[in-house]
Amino acid sequence: MVIFESQYNPPVAFFAELVGQDTLLLEAHDHYRKQTYRNRCLILTAQGVKPLTVPVVDGNRSEKIATSSIEIDYRQNWVHQHWRTLQTAYGGTPYFEYYADYLHDIYYQRPTLLFDLNTQLLRLYLRCLRLRPHVEFTQSYVSSYPSQRGNSPSQPLLDRRDWLTPKAAVADQPDRTSGRAYPQTFGVQFVPNLSILDLLFMQGPAAGAFLT
Repeated sequence: MVIFESQYNPPVAFFAELVGQDTLLLEAHDHYRKQTYRNRCLILTAQGVKPLTVPVVDGNRSEKIATSSIEIDYRQNWVHQHWRTLQTAYGGTPYFEYYADYLHDIYYQRPTLLFDLNTQLLRLYLRCLRLRPHVEFTQSYVSSYPSQRGNSPSQPLLDRRDWLTPKAAVADQPDRTSGRAYPQTFGVQFVPNLSILDLLFMQGPAAGAFLT
């Protein structure tokens, strides 16, 4: 079992940690934190790595609110901006059209809560990667978990909350990079720590093989 916070289009390393896990526990009761993967992801464009950020309501006081209660700010035209950016960056990749309709449907449902948007996207990516962990949600906040869940050594709990951060990705910390290199659209040197979208658009149904 592994526990993660809710993330927007999580990086490849998020899914690499799920390989072989029976259960994914999503943290639903932590306080929201700005400048994290909770509401942003990193993609590769012709100009280099670009963050895509989902704006949230009451951003100045958001860190006092549970992540699962954070509302998306649709006063900003972010859905159109993110979609156009993805089309520009990945429209020419082998598998963009393969996944485009599924993604478009989720984005344009305009869910109220960031947690719901992230969860819908997560379930799509799990299906695409053929990962089948049972997804559960925390019932209360626990600041730290023991290495074993309960007294059963057969159910180890791996705490990966805030293990992955955009700042670490920019610094290219090797201990936060998982998975194998794969061909990318732009540049010559492989860029790690990108959103799972980058891998899916390039490798399609074979993407799961690059997680280990």
